[in-house]
Formats: sequence, C-alpha cells, structure tokens
Amino acid sequence: MKILGIDEAGRGCVVGPLVMCGYLVDEKNVSGLKKIGVRDSKLLSPLQRNKLIPKLEKLASDVVLIKIPAGEIDKMRTITNLNKIEIERMAQIINAFNPHRVIIDALEANENKFRKKIAGLVNNGCEIVAENFADKNYVEVGAASIMAKVTRDKEIDELQKGFADFGSGYPSDERTINFLKDCVKSNRGFPAFVRKSWLTVRWIQEEIQQRKISSF
Repeated sequence: MKILGIDEAGRGCVVGPLVMCGYLVDEKNVSGLKKIGVRDSKLLSPLQRNKLIPKLEKLASDVVLIKIPAGEIDKMRTITNLNKIEIERMAQIINAFNPHRVIIDALEANENKFRKKIAGLVNNGCEIVAENFADKNYVEVGAASIMAKVTRDKEIDELQKGFADFGSGYPSDERTINFLKDCVKSNRGFPAFVRKSWLTVRWIQEEIQQRKISSF
C-alpha cells in the first residue's frame, strides 16, 4: 500500500516562498521512517534535518516539492486565499501520485470540513486523513515536513545573498522586521521575495509613513 504524507513550510512567512511536499512511501517502509528518527521538522535541529534527507530519499517511493514564490502568492491572493491555494496544490499532488492513503496536516480547525474540501478535488477514491498536528503524529507527514523545511531553508540562504541578514522570514523574527523597516526607510522598495500582500508589510509601511509625517 502506498501512503502519501503532505506538509508545508513557510506558510506564515512574510519573506520567501511557501514550499509544499508530497512524500510517497510504501507501507513496509513506514517502520524505517520511525527507526531513523523522523518527526515534525520543528522538533529537529537544522543539522538533524539535513542528515535525514538522504535517508528519507532512500526510503521514499517518490517525492514532489512545490515552491510558490512570494510574487505568485501575492498575485493569487487578489482572487483567492492561502488556504484555497494550498488545498488546490494538495489535490494536484494526490492526483499525480494516486496513493491508497493520504495523510495531511490540516490547515483548518474543522478537520472533517477540510478533508471534504480535499476529497472534492481528488480524482480517485483514496482514503484521506486530515488532522491538526499530523506532522507530529504521523511519520509520513513528518517526512514531508522535513523535506519542505530543508528545501525552504536552502531557498532562504540563496535569497540572503546580496542582502543584509533578514533572518528566518517570519514576522516574529526581529531581524526580518528590521529588514522590512530598512527597505521602507531607504525608499528602495521591497525585493521580489517579500510578500507585499501580508499585513505585516502594510503595518510597517503605515508606521514609517506616520513617523515621517509627525517629524515635520
């Protein structure tokens, strides 16, 4: 039986791409994932995640990684929302692999409603499991989370070249916020890898603009 785990990295970031991973594994290799220490990527160090990649590739039947750049996210969000964007990509991954079972880290609190949204876009009658915290509870999803996270981290490392250290790209990262503020203060504008439709960006623009006005 083929099992497909799906997860993403960078969903809440204001900088950089969203990376989604579909990790297809034969049921007989699931125990192997447990044996090598697969778990939610957030519970592993960068070194641990990187060391697991070749082992994950060896145990996988197939892997797909989808990178959605900041500019594409901004463009699509003018007509839809991030949940719908991810749901469509998840369905595409499922239809491409045609697995027997799919396990997804649910994006919404209502797991059953979310599962039905996926099922409505899937061509085959595979079993769909959609749960919150699936990346912690299923190694198949943990494997997908690790591959997505490592891929996104590499993308961020590449984007850092030629720019000041902007940190992880998350709004909670002070380095990221300072980088965005410097972009506004310097009037050079935001690089293409910044998600300009994010509220974080708008708040920073408004804050800097108010400061400029009050200084007169």
